[in-house]
Amino acid sequence: MALGLFAVLVWGRAPGADLAGSVVELRDGAMLLRVSAITEDVLRVRVAPEGSLSEDGSWAVLAGTAESRVLVEAWANAGAAGFRTKRLSVRMERSPLRLIVSDLQGHVLLEDAKDRPVQTADGAFTLRKVMPASEHYFGLGDKTGPLDHRGQAFTNWNTDAYRFQESTDPLYKCIPFFVAAGGAAGSYGILLDNTWRSWFDFGKRDAQVLEFGSSGGPIDYYLLFGPSTKEVVKRYADLTGMPPLTPLWALGFQQSRYSYMSAAEVREIAHRLRAERLPADVIWMDIDYQDRYRPFTTNPRTFGDLPGLARELRQDGLRLVAITDLHIAMAPSQGYLPYDTGAAGDHFVKRPDGSVYVGVVWPGAAVFPEFTQSRTRAWWGSLYREFVTSGIAGFWNDMNEPSIFESPTKTMPLDIQHRIAEPGFKARSAAHEEIHNVYGMQNARATFEGLTQLSPQERPFVMTRASFAGGQRYGATWTGDNSSTWNHLKMSIPMLLNLGMSGFAYSGADVGGFVGAPSPELMTRWIEIAAFTPIFRAHSANDSPRKEPWLDGPRHTAIRRHFIETRYQLMPYIYALADENARTGAPLMRPLFYEFPDSLDAPSTCDQATTFLLGDRLLIAPPADFESLDAYRVCLPAGGWYDYWTGELVTSPAPAANAAARGSKNQILRLTPALDRLPVFVRAGAILPRQPLVQSTAESPQGPLALDVYPGDDCRGVIYLDDGHSVAYRDQSYLRQTLHCAVTADGLVITFDAREGTYRPWFDRITMSIHHWQGRARALLDGKAIPVSMVDKSGVVRVTIGDQPGAARLSIDHASDR
Repeated sequence: MALGLFAVLVWGRAPGADLAGSVVELRDGAMLLRVSAITEDVLRVRVAPEGSLSEDGSWAVLAGTAESRVLVEAWANAGAAGFRTKRLSVRMERSPLRLIVSDLQGHVLLEDAKDRPVQTADGAFTLRKVMPASEHYFGLGDKTGPLDHRGQAFTNWNTDAYRFQESTDPLYKCIPFFVAAGGAAGSYGILLDNTWRSWFDFGKRDAQVLEFGSSGGPIDYYLLFGPSTKEVVKRYADLTGMPPLTPLWALGFQQSRYSYMSAAEVREIAHRLRAERLPADVIWMDIDYQDRYRPFTTNPRTFGDLPGLARELRQDGLRLVAITDLHIAMAPSQGYLPYDTGAAGDHFVKRPDGSVYVGVVWPGAAVFPEFTQSRTRAWWGSLYREFVTSGIAGFWNDMNEPSIFESPTKTMPLDIQHRIAEPGFKARSAAHEEIHNVYGMQNARATFEGLTQLSPQERPFVMTRASFAGGQRYGATWTGDNSSTWNHLKMSIPMLLNLGMSGFAYSGADVGGFVGAPSPELMTRWIEIAAFTPIFRAHSANDSPRKEPWLDGPRHTAIRRHFIETRYQLMPYIYALADENARTGAPLMRPLFYEFPDSLDAPSTCDQATTFLLGDRLLIAPPADFESLDAYRVCLPAGGWYDYWTGELVTSPAPAANAAARGSKNQILRLTPALDRLPVFVRAGAILPRQPLVQSTAESPQGPLALDVYPGDDCRGVIYLDDGHSVAYRDQSYLRQTLHCAVTADGLVITFDAREGTYRPWFDRITMSIHHWQGRARALLDGKAIPVSMVDKSGVVRVTIGDQPGAARLSIDHASDR
């Protein structure tokens, strides 16, 4: 039906589709606004300033997802149009053409500004939204600065930001996705599906306006409704893809340097790790293992027997990860296979005149693969065959922004042409300005898919420096070339938290700082905190002091060993989080408000800039000022907490500092920093799995599985196991078991759900430790009495039982006191 200067078009069920689809379009002059209901709580919004929508391809969104539809209740009148889903109400107005989205209770979720909601000029665009005073903004990957982006502005343009600092922007990754929390309707997310240079302004230019835009490309974004932040993050993972389940060894401690200069030096590092009893799983090889810095080669003098080195380390429970930068040395007629086969296959990026683009990087003159072609990605993946056969376990794609030396922009010229030959896209050429931000992501994709082809039964491990939204499907990441300063340690925590909410659950910061010399105290504290982050890698530049954990004397080594050992003892808990992430997209490392939304508006009694969660059960609370020796406050969210190190219930909050704090349900602790102590708390209601100490994940733990029970509300825990490296878990070769506990009038009841999967565990016994017990105890397993061990001083009851693959009921009560 035509309505003046605009029209509404409702599309019903698409022919041959399984899902109903609905789209509402509205025009104001030439400008077209189209809103699609992808699901009940995910909308796709497209704007065509000249009336014709752009190409419908996406590097970020999963194939087929954007075409999904749900039925809507559409309406139109003389001044507006819209529709309702089962979760959202959409209103589209004209003059100016603007969008308002609310929940079904009428709370506004997202509203276009009344003044100039869409601005365009020379292909660029700006979208302006109303910014409520209560909203906070997160995501965009590993941006510097505070966790909350409100009052800040950022640019998305993948950049080699060597020695970046607290105000450096842009950085290595472009993830144009943010999460808003604290508004009247709850939490929502925005994914701007645009690969060009984009920018986001969270009230820096105008405190009442949220703005984002791009230098070119389509106006195409997704609105994801929660109403909780964790639901938003899950919807983003559904839209852009879950990270694949990581190999177990990638969760272990990893040692690196730019560079270990010979196989002999790598062996020395491996032998010292084992001699010092420092658990570890990986040693990384940076560019000096190569012949003249040429990717996919090895130096015949210093790394003459790479298969032998990999085999020797594997026997000691260690794996090798090797760097493979994307710049291919321009070495014609020199027997350099990557160049020869790449040139023969026409796989290299070209200038506008059709000549191959040549840039200078580590090997000197270099050419660059055309990763926007599926056939080029397949060629690139095939280059890993010899390394995979040699036993290299994982690969590191660095310098893939792409970083170019001797270039004023530090990257390719914007007019370089990329040939797109990819399902979902028209076959065409695109300027580098369009492709730049996805180039590193497609490099990681080519590596990931190549490894999948070469070893289809093994899980690939790829580390990438540059990426884009959806890049979590292909690799882990890290925060790049950081510095050995206390500020960089502090800054790494919000960077990793925002990466986790941006899809990259597997991320880390170089422990100790890549550039510079950490003090012994800084290195020790960094190891302590990194032991609770997803990727745990120590690294150092070639002109910086080494950063192996045994340096700085026996006192520091002992402290560092203790926290690395803690990481390995917690491996069953961490691996269960990895399984959860692969199924739901939930990050391993989480901000407080992710699990405790009230913490967004908590009183400013505590500076929680460095506080974070590992999963939903562990809270890590280092001091906000790492260099200070002054006591500091920790605010524990309501619900009860236990001290991880002592197992004791936290019962002595400090007096509240002000009236607002006194009204809070938080427990406020006053703690004094100590180098050998990092405050870690367990949420009441946790059933925390732990294992006997091992020196690597390749070693089978000896002894029973430990399950520590911390009574409280919503008491539960999960055991997850598989072989740690293969894809057999996809065919039910895994073990997943949920446990629950409940406080009763007589004591405590712990129930085991029947297991999922067919995988047989390494343990045949389980030791249950129930914390904060008072008095004597007796235990019944499925009604039969079993022995109890009571630890009087710490109030822990311990019961060792056989493995419980099926449903079971364990009760602990005070009957013996009667």
